Amino acid sequence: SPAGGFWVVLEDVSELRRLQRIRSEFIDNLSHELRTPLTNVRLLTETLSREIEAVAVPDGVRDRVAKIDVETGHLVQMVTELLDLSRIEAGGSQLYLDVVDLGEVVRASSDRLRLFAERQGVRLEAQVPEGLPVVRGDGERLGQVLINLVHNAVKFSAAGQAVVVRASAGEGEIVVSVADRGPGVSRADQARILERFFKVDRARVRGQGGTGLGLAIARHIVEGHGGRIWVESEEGEGSTFSFAIPIADVA
Repeated sequence: SPAGGFWVVLEDVSELRRLQRIRSEFIDNLSHELRTPLTNVRLLTETLSREIEAVAVPDGVRDRVAKIDVETGHLVQMVTELLDLSRIEAGGSQLYLDVVDLGEVVRASSDRLRLFAERQGVRLEAQVPEGLPVVRGDGERLGQVLINLVHNAVKFSAAGQAVVVRASAGEGEIVVSVADRGPGVSRADQARILERFFKVDRARVRGQGGTGLGLAIARHIVEGHGGRIWVESEEGEGSTFSFAIPIADVA
């Protein structure tokens, strides 16, 4: 380069931006179109499940209805994740901060997924100590993080196993963890499992679908709160996904 000079490189990215916008709008529109029929199927399945409890039907029929409900739940989660991704990439994902009791978020999220866990034959436990300090955050978004982690833990657990959700006070932060006894995550996959679209070895989780977006969205939400998220796992021994949110200064 010329002595004492510098290069200026200009690149026209208008076409790239246009294509990104088109992709984002497509995902957003498709997700909205899918959510309504899927929600209706879910409601109909839940109604059917309640009704067959009052009549004599073969056990195989009950099992099939339960499986329809579980698989529909997976589809609803996938559509929600695609919609969230669209909003995140469009810069439209905002956090509405308020004082949040993470212990209550743990209890509410666990109660919400308890029926799903029961239908999978998994025992779901919530352990929350009394007097847990509050955090400043978006309660709905933090609940979304926990729902994602618990849903994954239950999905990858075998019948008869337990998923334990804990909240505890750490050094200036509240730590929430979700522990399962599922297949675990290899060390190689642990380094990438929070990346968008990354999915673990299909051979070890055959039959378990997903977009590979849930954990990346969870990381986005947690880091947006000034927190951190991580995984500890041993193959064949289960996994513990944890996130930490700073304690709020409410003095």
